[in-house]
Amino acid sequence: MEFDLLGWPEDGPRLRLDYRRFAYAGKFVTAGTGKTVFRDPDAPLPALDDDRPAPTGGPDSLPPLAEDVVAAVAFNEDRTDPTTLWLRYVTVRRDRRDDGLGPDLLRRTCEAAADRGYETVRIAANNPFAYEACHKAGFGFTGRETGVAELVLERPADAPVAVSRETYQSGLDRYRARDLGDPERSFLAAREGAEPPGVGGVHSDD
Repeated sequence: MEFDLLGWPEDGPRLRLDYRRFAYAGKFVTAGTGKTVFRDPDAPLPALDDDRPAPTGGPDSLPPLAEDVVAAVAFNEDRTDPTTLWLRYVTVRRDRRDDGLGPDLLRRTCEAAADRGYETVRIAANNPFAYEACHKAGFGFTGRETGVAELVLERPADAPVAVSRETYQSGLDRYRARDLGDPERSFLAAREGAEPPGVGGVHSDD
């Protein structure tokens, strides 16, 4: 596995992902955000059970399809605070979603942000699975939500934050109050009263 910083927002890196394999693939083609990725060039692409056509064509300015990328993060600087970096989109190739790549890439991106001089990294989670992954990367719930009801989490760029069970559960309670599908409800029921996962994903009460 290879970590690659494609560039910062001012560099305008573009990343072309297969929308059949990645959620939010279109968000990574734009040049307005910085991007980090994990590459796994030795892993063969598995067969798809998606009948949509493969992405083809497009402007000559688009990069070729990045077939060795297995996870990606897009980010930009906070408009009002130059010491804060916002992680906007996180995507993991569908066949690799149980490999812990998302939290690991988030941690590596925070390390890169710290090296560049950022003090704080923030991210917004729109579902309990993303919320859990953010905690595994050292983020903690701030108690705030965005205008589209995403929960805002943050951490110092140079170190994970210590999160109490009460703070962790308060975020899960926000999701419990929403109309969710069966997988989300089952996940929330399994986390009832649990301690937050440590960095790397281990629950102290597991």
